[in-house]
Amino acid sequence: TLPSGDSVPSPNPAEPAPEPDELAGAGAEEKVAELRRRIEALGAVNPEAWNEYQEAQQRYDFLNTQRTDLLDSIRDTEKAIHEIDTESRKRFVDAFHVINGHFQEMFRVLFGGGTGEMRLTGEGDALDQGIEIVAQPPGKRLQNVLLLSGGEKALTAIALLMSIFKFQPSPFCVLDEVDAPLDEANVGRLATLLKDMAGETQFIVITHAKKTMETAEMLYGVTMQEQGVSKLVSVKLQTPAPPPPQQPLQTAARA
Repeated sequence: TLPSGDSVPSPNPAEPAPEPDELAGAGAEEKVAELRRRIEALGAVNPEAWNEYQEAQQRYDFLNTQRTDLLDSIRDTEKAIHEIDTESRKRFVDAFHVINGHFQEMFRVLFGGGTGEMRLTGEGDALDQGIEIVAQPPGKRLQNVLLLSGGEKALTAIALLMSIFKFQPSPFCVLDEVDAPLDEANVGRLATLLKDMAGETQFIVITHAKKTMETAEMLYGVTMQEQGVSKLVSVKLQTPAPPPPQQPLQTAARA
């Protein structure tokens, strides 16, 4: 039972629901306000932005083309370097073996025997290795060229020089008293070698050794007959022509 005077409260009448157009309008206003805030955050509009973009695009295309050309050039250069290294390595190895063969021959000629050779030091690429010269003059043990005497070092160096000349002859060669540390026997062998090689190379030799002078075709001497006055004297050494063959005597037969 309800107390007297009380009545059952009637439900509040429902509020009218917003119309769809009103909801869409409110959302649109919020979106417009948000877009305005974003536009204001961007700052002032640059009317040249499109032109600047086109210029930047052109600059990018130009730099990208240059980058491509550089990469192609790098690849071509690396290929050329590889080809040059391969050819250089082949030529070096071929020249080394040929010159080494000539050196062994020249060593025996100049020393009158013994053995001498060139060796590559180290391992790996031939272009990165050094060259060591070992020599064994007659009657001595095999050793590094640095342990030889002064005359033996000079003779070994001459043998190496002549070996290179035989591999790739030069038009002329100047030798300045290379025979000074040599004894008479070695000077004679050196003079004979120079005479044999004179067909391919013209040798200009500065010397005081008589044996070397005897093999020359032309001698130039500098004398000082007066104090402080030098005089040049030249002598052409010619091999005398062989005498003509003698005709056999013929005796006329008597009638």
